[in-house]
Order: sequence, then C-alpha cells, then structure tokens
Amino acid sequence: MHIGKWISVLACLALAACAAVSQDGDTKPIVAMADDAWQLEIRRRDNSVVYRLDLPADGQWCMGWNHSVAGFPVTDCYGVHEGQLRLENSHQPDFAAGLGHIEGRGRMESDGAGGYNIVDINEPVPGNAYFLRVGALAVNHRILLEDQVYSLSERAAGERVLIRLVRSE
Repeated sequence: MHIGKWISVLACLALAACAAVSQDGDTKPIVAMADDAWQLEIRRRDNSVVYRLDLPADGQWCMGWNHSVAGFPVTDCYGVHEGQLRLENSHQPDFAAGLGHIEGRGRMESDGAGGYNIVDINEPVPGNAYFLRVGALAVNHRILLEDQVYSLSERAAGERVLIRLVRSE
C-alpha cells in the first residue's frame, strides 16, 4: 500500500476513535485510550464516591472479603482487556457455603495449602459494573490493588455500592 493511503487509513481510524461514545452514554467526543487508562470507581446509592482508584497498566485488581460463616479470606481477581472488565480468577480456601467451582467456568487447581484457585474464568462483567452489598467489618470487603488495601467495609458497611470501570479523567 502506498504511504499516502496508510496516512489516510490512520487518519480515519483516529477520527473514529475520537467520535466514540463514553461509558456513560454521553455522546461528547472522547479520546481513545489504552487499557492502562482506567479507574475503578465505587459509588453509594446517593452517587457519592467511596473510592476512585487508578488501575495499573495491566488493569489487575482484586475484591477480597472474609467468608461470613467460616471467616477465611476469599479473593476474586479482575482484569481489563480491550476495555472490558473481566473476572479472571478466584481463590477459595474451602468449599464453604456459597463457594465452589461451576463446571465450564474456569479451571480448578489446588493452591498447595488445602484450598483452591479457579483460574481462566475470563468472564465479562456486564456493563463493566456490578452492585455489592458491603459487609460489616468482620466480612471486610476490600479492594486489593497492587500493594494497597482499600476497605469498603470501613467506609460503607451495610450499603449497596456500585463498582464500575471508568476511563481515567
């Protein structure tokens, strides 16, 4: 292909990216961003922000909590792939109430310590968002982001919150 045609193709792609619709359905122009330009936003029912956290370049973060009956920690880990939030894997130390592996939803492996990991779930989160009823401090719902811990239970115990992926501002 001639260099002039390449430039035309690239210009058209750039214009199409700039005319994209934002996640909120707003039709104002946005600039196309790489997967590393994402934030995790947690909002209360009144729309106030509990946390707005920059995600790392790989989009990885986890939701941790203590099982409400057995008390052990459970972790669900997410990633961002081509703008889609996905549940990637889960660590569960036991088959306690409400936990377990569902056939066809990832692959179960031993964690080497008596528990198990469910890997390769790769399940898209519809609309890049979900609601969570935040548990009490004993449950301690928390966002695990790189080496930081952000407790939802300390800020919003008993509340219904919206956890969603948003483009960085």
